[in-house]
Amino acid sequence: MKEFWRGIRHGISIALGYLSVSFSFGIMAVQSGLTIWQTVLISVTNLTSAGQVAGVGLIAAHASYFELLLAEVVINIRYALMSLALSQKTHKSFHLPQRLLASFGITDEIFAVSSIQPTQIKPMYLYGMILIAFLGWVSGTYLGAAAGTLLPQSIANALNISLYGMFLAIIIPPARQSRGILIAVLISAILSILLYDFAEFISAGFAMIICAVIAALVAAYFFPVDDNDNEQEE
Repeated sequence: MKEFWRGIRHGISIALGYLSVSFSFGIMAVQSGLTIWQTVLISVTNLTSAGQVAGVGLIAAHASYFELLLAEVVINIRYALMSLALSQKTHKSFHLPQRLLASFGITDEIFAVSSIQPTQIKPMYLYGMILIAFLGWVSGTYLGAAAGTLLPQSIANALNISLYGMFLAIIIPPARQSRGILIAVLISAILSILLYDFAEFISAGFAMIICAVIAALVAAYFFPVDDNDNEQEE
């Protein structure tokens, strides 16, 4: 239990951050036509902010199941890579069922905190950190969804903008440090505007996928990551 409580302590700051972000998601979801409990169920079964926001947007746009599936795979494929990287740092007591359970809660923040630990990661440590982060995410979602149904429309719309502020906060710091990321962001934004204005026959789901794939391919071709840099970071 010592490892479990250590994970709880390391995950408290993540949970507090998730509380505010998921609050905005809850407001957005109920304004898109979902009920409070449908919104909470999404957060209970999916621990991914970008994936949930994109999914609710596609649901509101009446996208097909195939579009929804493809968009979620493209957006969340990074978690598979994070899990593979983290598996090299796990303790020998990590067996397959425990790995499968822990993989549900591997997010950007949990991966970052886990990867900088000086020792191998034990199952109870990850469980503690995932549990507190999960509770923060689900609690914030419920509070936001409930607030979205009670607050005046003008205030709910204002709070909903904070979700876009979160994405800007995620994009701007790495874009300032990496020209490749900056180019990828700009290409994605420009393509999104062009598809919205001149390709109305393309649905929102496929437009998102097209923008993400093209931007990533261009950035990977013109700004490849040096393997030597990766080795030094490791």
